[in-house]
Amino acid sequence: MVDLKGQYAKIKEEVDAGIQQVIDSTTFIKGGKVSDFQEHLEKYLNVKHVIPVGNGTDALQIALMALDLKPGDEVIAPTFTFIATAEVIALLQLTPVLVDVDSATFNMTAKAFQNAITPRTKAVIPVHLFGQNAPMEEILQIAAENNIVVIEDACQSIGAHYTFSDNRRVQSGCMGQVGCTSFFPSKNLGCFGDGGALFTNDDVLAGRIRSIANHGMETRYYHDHVGVNSRLDSIQAAILDIKLKHLDEYAASRRYAADYYDKAFANHPSLIVPARTDYSEHVFHQYTLQLVNADRQALINYLAEKGIPAMIYYPVPVHRQKAYKSEKYMQGDFPVAEKLSSTVFSLPMHTELSEEQLNYITTTLLSFF
Repeated sequence: MVDLKGQYAKIKEEVDAGIQQVIDSTTFIKGGKVSDFQEHLEKYLNVKHVIPVGNGTDALQIALMALDLKPGDEVIAPTFTFIATAEVIALLQLTPVLVDVDSATFNMTAKAFQNAITPRTKAVIPVHLFGQNAPMEEILQIAAENNIVVIEDACQSIGAHYTFSDNRRVQSGCMGQVGCTSFFPSKNLGCFGDGGALFTNDDVLAGRIRSIANHGMETRYYHDHVGVNSRLDSIQAAILDIKLKHLDEYAASRRYAADYYDKAFANHPSLIVPARTDYSEHVFHQYTLQLVNADRQALINYLAEKGIPAMIYYPVPVHRQKAYKSEKYMQGDFPVAEKLSSTVFSLPMHTELSEEQLNYITTTLLSFF
């Protein structure tokens, strides 16, 4: 599904030198490499504050903690997403309010968000799934009208611009009050371990986030908030700083592969290619097809026999997960998410896919039919 070894080979000298510099300095925590990466990512995203943390899930949790919400406050999130989005809501004793998604883009719709708002709604977490932004202009407008904080889950979408109706172009994760991302190795901007970050243009919120991520400290050994210990280490920052220089190039490689797939599968009666919107770039963290009137597991098994991996993201929506089942949600309440969970599958998508590989993948998949 990914080729981290091939990607590393192209930047090996830079990465090895960066890691060695950290080792030589012995500044493994909060070193200059972390500050350098933070500064460079702020410039790339055109955002005032980037706060690096330990992973993407921590980023989402810290964002919610910084809002000073109370147990029982409601946070709206899509049911078709990786579990971390809902996990952090429940962990903080907040109430996750799940909504269905759009059948074409897999993202939360503005209508679903609006219909889920109650007097207890305090925040919404639109997820920019698989590398494409949710309809943020409408979501932001609805949130502003209802005094709801917008936390963007941009863990799969870093580098994807959003174009507003006035032609402003804003980076994914930098439109709401706070954005979150993950640097898990398979992400579009991935490190060699765990890592994550939060983005915000709010000075006060940024200060609170930094404090919470550092045991609630603003002054050393004086704890003003209940906090956690979440930080990006210097070696990971050094690697990310190098890979950041290549992020747009990586996105172009992914789009090339997606274009190849799209062309090969266009108008096939059993395959629906990923939709692309006018308002958002797509950086294709995943290339996810929908299967029509065909046996998904038989197809995946067939591809595996031919040496081609395929994955299902995600086989069970949040509202059907054992840990999150609720009497208020019944089978059939989220028909789009439930259908997607039974029909989607993802093909290899990464920066090192060659035309020969793409040809083999597409012709092999088509031969199944």
